[in-house]
Amino acid sequence: MKIVRLIAAVALLTTVAILSVSAQQPKPGASAPTAAAPPNTAVPDSKMALIYSEAFSDSKNGIARFGTLLNTLNREFQPRQTELTSLETRIQQINKEITDTQAVADPKALQQKRDQLEQLQTEYKRKGEDAQAAYGRRRQEIFGPLQEDIGKALEAFAKARGITVIVDGSQVPVVYAADSIDVTKAFIADFNSKNPATASVPQP
Repeated sequence: MKIVRLIAAVALLTTVAILSVSAQQPKPGASAPTAAAPPNTAVPDSKMALIYSEAFSDSKNGIARFGTLLNTLNREFQPRQTELTSLETRIQQINKEITDTQAVADPKALQQKRDQLEQLQTEYKRKGEDAQAAYGRRRQEIFGPLQEDIGKALEAFAKARGITVIVDGSQVPVVYAADSIDVTKAFIADFNSKNPATASVPQP
């Protein structure tokens, strides 16, 4: 329910979303590949590379824009986090008061505290759900353009280097791969050089 849990998970969620751009999609109007090549048909040359997209969200060596956007997202939702934390503290206090005094307190006063506790719990649940939904929508607004830019940059990076296939080691188990085909660091460096971390953030 708490926003802080969402903040902790956003890196993973964003990375999972980014993974989808590494798979090549058929272009509109393109013919479907044949099931098997006819005899005497030349087999196309291919150059494979390996990338680990989970490294994109690394706070020190990953894509710089990711950290900037994450900080912006968390900063925008800090007021809601503070409000939820305050409500949670108040709920714990009243619950403790009820527990500590239920044997000696006036029944009417005790019932009032129980009613207050129930109201606060309902408010906490509602505001937490609203914040969670708003956080998810805003995260998509902020990170959607970055995911698209990464997808386009990956395609351009591959074409410029004659790479015909990129396998995402963060999604597909890799038994063995030579270090020479891992282009993760090279791509991150290339992307950061062309996409400053100070890029504008979509307004809510």
